[in-house]
This record gives sequence, C-alpha cells and structure tokens, in this order.
Amino acid sequence: MNRLRVSIDEARALVLAAVELLPVRSASIDEARGCVLAEAVFAPENVPTFDNSAVDGYAVIASDVVGAGATPVELPVVGEIAAGAAGEQPLVSGQVIRIMTGAPVPPGADAVVMVENTERLDDGQRVRITASVHPGQAIRCAGDDISAGTRVYEAGMVIRPAVTGVLASVNARTIAVYPKARVAVLSTGDELIDDGSPLTRGQIRESNKTMLIGMVTEAGASPVDYGVIRDDEALLESTLREAAESCDAIITSGGVSMGDYDVVKATLSRIADMTWMEIAIKPAKPFAMGHIVTVGGHTVPVFGLPGNPVSSMVSFELLARPALRKMMGHTAEMLRPAIPAVADAELRRNPDGKTHFQRVVGSFGADGRYHITGGGPQGSHQLSSSAVATAIAELPDGPSVPAGSEVTVYLLSL
Repeated sequence: MNRLRVSIDEARALVLAAVELLPVRSASIDEARGCVLAEAVFAPENVPTFDNSAVDGYAVIASDVVGAGATPVELPVVGEIAAGAAGEQPLVSGQVIRIMTGAPVPPGADAVVMVENTERLDDGQRVRITASVHPGQAIRCAGDDISAGTRVYEAGMVIRPAVTGVLASVNARTIAVYPKARVAVLSTGDELIDDGSPLTRGQIRESNKTMLIGMVTEAGASPVDYGVIRDDEALLESTLREAAESCDAIITSGGVSMGDYDVVKATLSRIADMTWMEIAIKPAKPFAMGHIVTVGGHTVPVFGLPGNPVSSMVSFELLARPALRKMMGHTAEMLRPAIPAVADAELRRNPDGKTHFQRVVGSFGADGRYHITGGGPQGSHQLSSSAVATAIAELPDGPSVPAGSEVTVYLLSL
C-alpha cells in the first residue's frame, strides 16, 4: 500500500479539494439554524412596518409642549393606544394620547413624551408634562431597522439565533441553505467494549466514537452513531455501504496506521478510492481520505482517523472538521480561530522533522494577550489532558519553546 508523505498544509489542501458543497435545499427558519445561507435574502417590507413608540408615554405634537421643562404643561388625554392596536384616532393640537411601547403613533402626533416625564391628573383624564420634546423624539419610524427591498444578508451568512430573528422579522419563512451534513461515525476493533460490561485482559473501553460524535455536533453537523464494528470485513463493508447510502460523510477511527493486515485498511482499499497519508505532525501522523460510490452514483467522503484517542482528536480538528465545514458552506470559518499566544512556561519537544500540536490551557491576560501553559501529558493515548485543553499550540520542528516565546494557537474554547 503506497502512502503519501505530506506536510499538514499539503494534507489539508488535499482533503479540502476532495470534498464538495452539499446540494442546496430549502429550509424553514427553525431547520436552518446553524446552517449557511446559499442565496441572498431581501426584505419584502419595512421593519418596522409603521411608525411606533419607543417608550411608554404620551403621543404629542412637539410644539404643544415647548418649554415644559421650565413650566409644566397640562393637556387632556383623549385616548389610549396599546401595542397591537390600530391607533387610527387622529391627534389634534392641544391634546395627547396615552401610548405604549411598540404601539402605532397616531396620525398628527410627531413625538412621544416618556411616562417618567409626566404626572397623571384627574384619574388619567389629564396629564402634566414636565419635559419638552423635539419632533421625532421616541418614535421608531417605519423602515428604521430594515427598509423594503434591502439586501438583508448575503449568501454565506451563518444563521445564528439573532439571524433567525431578523429572518422572521422580514417574513423569510423558507430560505435556501447548505444543509447540515449527516456524518456516520463508527469505531472498529474486537478489543473495544461499549456496553459497560466488565473488561477482560486485552479489552479497552470505547472512547473515540463517543468523543467524535460530540466533535461532529460541535462542528455544526449531525452525527449518526454506527456503533463499534468488530474485525469482520463483511460486516464492516455492509456497514460502510449502508452509511454511504444514508449519510453525507463517514468517519472511522482506527486501522489506518502502518503495520500488518488490518480490517479497516483491507476493506476501505477494496470498496473505496482511498489516499493513505503519513503527515509530518505529532500526534496524528497517519490519516486516510477517500470516497465510496453509492448505488445511485454519488460519492461520499470517508475520513479515516488514527485509533489513539488524542491522535483521533487532533486529526479531526486539523483535517476532518475543516472538510465538513466546507461541505456545509462555511468558507470563512473552516478552521478554528488562530491567534498568537505567549508561552508562560516552557513547551517541551525534540527536533524530529515534524510539526507538533500540543494541547494547552490558556486565557487572556491583563495585557490583552492570550497566555498558555502546557495542558498535561501529551501522549497520543492520554485523552484526559486533552479534555481540559482550551487550545492547540502549533510548534514548528525544533527544540523546546522557551517561556516567554510567542506561538500560534488554535482556540478550542474561550
């Protein structure tokens, strides 16, 4: 089996070039949350659609209350408008209408005096106004937020919660999006136990699949749990083919390292078009990328991650996650945010021709810079230290990084 020896940048370029955008589909606002817009959205109407009050108070004609701050003005209250009411009663000079926040400003009124600058008289039949206002004060005009015909969002906008609110406000009930990828996740190996039963010698608890399901979810995709597959080529093949028919991508962990015969390598080499890589990084040197062709002729990407849990985590972060994000339209947010950081303690490593990716713990200091320390043991099997990491530090080949040095980190958490 030939293996491609590449740098991390070359590997990522190969992986990103091998995946395509998912087909655009229409989705409701609720379905679209977390997806990426595939088409621009235009506002068919003003937001708000009518002039309305920004405060609870009294709709007035501003010229009627000039100088009220020095000499209070008393006026009759001729009506009341609540939010949701039509508010069609006209206002004439020498009168006021009580109005609630969000209620339509009545015809003739050109300002609103907030209730804090008033005093009710005669059981609400009259009001004393103790502050003057200028025309337009405390009025939210039609189209003040969004004007009809405005391009509200460009294609590529990530539909976060506030975006859904804006879409609802312009009545964009159905929109074109790149959907969330359905991602099959499975682990392989006779040694894996995932049912809580007692371990016998040589067995280990399954952890990669559980971790990867969470990482797929965090990446914005929808994981599908295909369980732990025993070392049986026929079973693995049928599982992979089934996953390809119903999912947009497949992630496996284990069986991609150099060495003797392995069920994963044998099966994927036979049923998929695979590229096997040795990447000049530590951890996560072995990685596989390929495609399975479905019965209908569709190509479904397969990401083969290494079996050591830390290696699996790092290769997902550096390679599989960006690919999934690209498939879902996240062209500007494929990679984790990368920022410079200050090493507050030595980050140990030895020259070996590889870029090291160390899990670190960091926070922003009083100087505004991100400060990091080592995140504990860095062995590829020691997942516990990775669980507390807030970032992954990229250490170029060479000796240890001295305290006080600046390094690039990829933020996992703020």
